Amino acid sequence: MILKKIIFLILFGGLLVSCVDGEDTLADENLIPSAPQLVYPSDNLLCIENVLEFKWNPSTDGNTDAVTYQVDVAEDNQFTSIAHTARPSTTTQTFTLKKGTAYYWRVKSIDNRNASSTYSPTFKFYTQGEAISNHLPFAPELVSPSQEVLESSEDILLQWKASDMDNDALVFDVYFGTENPPIKKIAENHDKTSFGVSTMAATEYYWKIVVKDDQGGTTLGPIWNFRIE
Repeated sequence: MILKKIIFLILFGGLLVSCVDGEDTLADENLIPSAPQLVYPSDNLLCIENVLEFKWNPSTDGNTDAVTYQVDVAEDNQFTSIAHTARPSTTTQTFTLKKGTAYYWRVKSIDNRNASSTYSPTFKFYTQGEAISNHLPFAPELVSPSQEVLESSEDILLQWKASDMDNDALVFDVYFGTENPPIKKIAENHDKTSFGVSTMAATEYYWKIVVKDDQGGTTLGPIWNFRIE
């Protein structure tokens, strides 16, 4: 009888340890902080000043960890040409920017255990230049097909978005092909933000858009790609 009690106590004690260990594991799980929400400069804003205080709403962290932020400001919407970057612990950051330039910015949050949120949506804005009568169009934004997606249909509708600070009328040159970068221009001065193409199976395609306004301003877009099954 005594032996049975000893065995029971050993098993019960092991169960308690197992439960406590499980609780400790849950308590130690690091939750990713939420993505920040951008406030200023707002999307499509024309900024008269070129010294700007960037602002965003704070992120929340499920573990109540201390959070810092990474703010990136670039001259292209793919962030391959980053003009400024910083790692503030507050929700503001001041940068001195070039005048007469289109910029794109984004922010992500990072907790003190180095877990990062996704980036916020990207906002674009323009800094006013000296006696500029025309601003270049913003770089085009991809709509579909998604970047590097695998498509099943061989009839593809290329779609993009474009905007201009001056609300000028825009037209587009479309480059498309199997070469990277694409060199074949399949449409010139196209006035729609979509264009249908025919493709072949088991082939990867590359495409880009050149945006032109009616004042002679031209902006070259990034290279996008997709593959046909």
